[in-house]
Amino acid sequence: MKKILLTKEKLTLIISTLFLGVTVGLSSLLLSLFLDLIERLFLNFKESAAVPAALGVSGIHRLLSVVVGGMIAAIIWWIIRTKVRPPVTIANGLKGKEMPFYQTIIHVATQIFYVGTGGSIGRELAPREIGAMIAQHWNRLLKRWHLAELSTADQRLLIAAAAGAGFAGIYIAPITGMLFCVEILLKKIDLRTISVSLTMSVIAMLMGSLVKGFGPYYQVPTTNFPLLILPFVLVAAPLCGIIGAYFRKSFKWAEARQTKDRQILWQLPLAAALTGAISIFFPQIMGNGRALAQLAFDTTGTKLVAVLLFGALAKAIVTVITIRTGAAGGTLTPSISLGAAIGVLSGLLFINIVPQLSLAQCALIGACSLLATTQQAPLMALFMIIEISHLSYSAFLPLGLSVILAVMVSQLFLKKQ
Repeated sequence: MKKILLTKEKLTLIISTLFLGVTVGLSSLLLSLFLDLIERLFLNFKESAAVPAALGVSGIHRLLSVVVGGMIAAIIWWIIRTKVRPPVTIANGLKGKEMPFYQTIIHVATQIFYVGTGGSIGRELAPREIGAMIAQHWNRLLKRWHLAELSTADQRLLIAAAAGAGFAGIYIAPITGMLFCVEILLKKIDLRTISVSLTMSVIAMLMGSLVKGFGPYYQVPTTNFPLLILPFVLVAAPLCGIIGAYFRKSFKWAEARQTKDRQILWQLPLAAALTGAISIFFPQIMGNGRALAQLAFDTTGTKLVAVLLFGALAKAIVTVITIRTGAAGGTLTPSISLGAAIGVLSGLLFINIVPQLSLAQCALIGACSLLATTQQAPLMALFMIIEISHLSYSAFLPLGLSVILAVMVSQLFLKKQ
């Protein structure tokens, strides 16, 4: 009898994995389409690796777009956080707290909306949250329909795997989605966890690719890393570990003190106005950081030193302010943009000694190192940069070494929290 029950439970887990992979993938696809719609309506452009910033409109247009977006987002977030049952985080959802269906959808859509109008915040939190919410409600339906009830551990696994699958569906990065589940959410690596999360992420990726295709998220001039870059890694990775540790502290501080009451009605539009004012002469400040990172990857000389230095400082400060004043969103892609800029600035000094190196590769080292530090997830950072940039196998050694060094150094500073 026990054996039959176990078989039924496994079958339910398999069916749930397949169903959620398709459903969460569809949700990621819809979020991608919604982002495209908002960017066309507000900024009259279609974001891509080749055109990551709204350069085709005037600076005043960009300012008005993000300010109007900030005002609308502030009203929506104020209502759903104070007038109705507020949204629930993925972490609390994993602990068993119910993620309300409609509030979560509105919360997620508002995140995408604000980023689409130019808000300086990552958009990867939205697909993760809606994925987790769908999985949680699926677990409740299984119980209501008196089907094979999964164990608490398997229910948590489905929620965490669906969150990772949401990411995979947006960025077409299944290994990254799986590692987000096992390294950040569950902190558990075994055959069952990897099988469920990777399967779900692969299916979600396939669904998301119906809109995005399989092209790289970032365009990198060269994907083959020479061994000569290893000395640069020994210098740049610890530097990014230190800077990343303080960036992590800053956005954790902002999240802990985030405005949720009526003060958001003026604070978030003010943060949006700051973003818009900078975007008048520096459009790459807008959005999730893709434009700034791509600018760093495209840099070939010293002409953009001042621009990248300003961009890195401005992106870090404005993103923290945006979170502090009430916006919800991710920090992965802002971390990549900050790290890429630092990588180039460091590389400009190093290529005088080793001129064969590429600044784009220095940017990738910086992006991977700082991402690993801010997320405290070296494996996820490593595979995310490789997957979304379509790097070759030669990237594993320098990027792997960079995440190890960056995280180790960052621990010396994060212990002071």
